[in-house]
Amino acid sequence: MKKQLWVILSLVSVVLLLSGCTEFNEPISKESTGFWNEFIVWPLVSAIKYFADILGSYAWGIIVVTIFIRLAILPLMIKQTKSSKKMQEIQPKLKELQKKYASKDAQTQQQYQQEMMKLMSESGVNPLAGCLPVFIQMPILIGFYHAISRMNATAAFDLGNFFIFPLADPAPALAITAGLMQFIVLRTGPAMDNPQMKIMMYIMPFMIIGFGMALPAALSLYWVIGNIISIAQNLFIYKPWKKDKTQPAQNGGAKK
Repeated sequence: MKKQLWVILSLVSVVLLLSGCTEFNEPISKESTGFWNEFIVWPLVSAIKYFADILGSYAWGIIVVTIFIRLAILPLMIKQTKSSKKMQEIQPKLKELQKKYASKDAQTQQQYQQEMMKLMSESGVNPLAGCLPVFIQMPILIGFYHAISRMNATAAFDLGNFFIFPLADPAPALAITAGLMQFIVLRTGPAMDNPQMKIMMYIMPFMIIGFGMALPAALSLYWVIGNIISIAQNLFIYKPWKKDKTQPAQNGGAKK
């Protein structure tokens, strides 16, 4: 799991380095060249502008595009959810394997890895399933950052406001709202069932608040809308209120 985490962080770092740190303050247009501009940034700008023209503001354009993006990746999110549930179900067996192969020598650890992968395969668990939505959303998020920043640098676009929040400027209140909603997302999702993921419940909201304090309010708006969809998804799939009711009974059974 640690190796997978380092792979994820490395790939995310490469994406940020290659795409997130260049041209972010330059004007954007249909004539902008390069793969990133032609297939990520300009399509997002065009979609935002299209719905903004229909609905009357760029704020609503961003909201609609965010909803479409989240609906497009919903099958991946559902797959991630199912994989997380299966992973939780096999946790007792994984703990048994850890006890069985507790020795840290190379041969024992190799046997442990083989038995673990066999168990996951037989149970239909894909340990990388939870990473795929991250890989999909990362370029979209960076693309949104580019789209908003470069629209703000282009005279033809005027992002305007979302209620009292200028979309081109940081909005601390909107950033804090996004962070709090991210906490609810994690609180109602699989992180509460996985001790290794619980740390995310405390780190991610602060990261989003920190980024939101420095980046345009349009990105915080993207996070808020996306988190609303994630909360609805978690409530529908995980039904955390049922989990809370059954948890004491499970604990009580374990003590007898």
